Amino acid sequence: MVAADVYTHPAHIGRGGWTWYTGSAAWMYRLGLESILGLRRRGRSFAVAPCVPGSWNGFVVRWRHGTSHYEITVENPEHRNRGVAQAVLDGVRVDPRAIPLSDEAGVHRLRVVMGEPSPEAPPVPAPEATLSLGNSPEH
Repeated sequence: MVAADVYTHPAHIGRGGWTWYTGSAAWMYRLGLESILGLRRRGRSFAVAPCVPGSWNGFVVRWRHGTSHYEITVENPEHRNRGVAQAVLDGVRVDPRAIPLSDEAGVHRLRVVMGEPSPEAPPVPAPEATLSLGNSPEH
């Protein structure tokens, strides 16, 4: 929680106001989810590119997209700050920069291993070659 107004009156010293309705909660959410944990939605896909302390062994994010739930497990065996060596979605290796989003009810499991990006990582698909994720119209 971030306080935008810290009180100095003796009866309320150190208390904060204007906390959740100034937009600070949304910015803290974005900071944590996007900049630290590295989860960013990109249209019909999302990317995972963590930037975490090297002392972290890993973390888990449970994220909902429409009727789908994503359980994202990030492992950091080399105790790195950045870099994704591998991403596997529901048993299929995917590019961590363009992970397909699904709005089908159910749980999707993504395993991300931090490390040096491997040379055999799948290329990012061209826009005309993107995977269709249902019958929703293109935007």
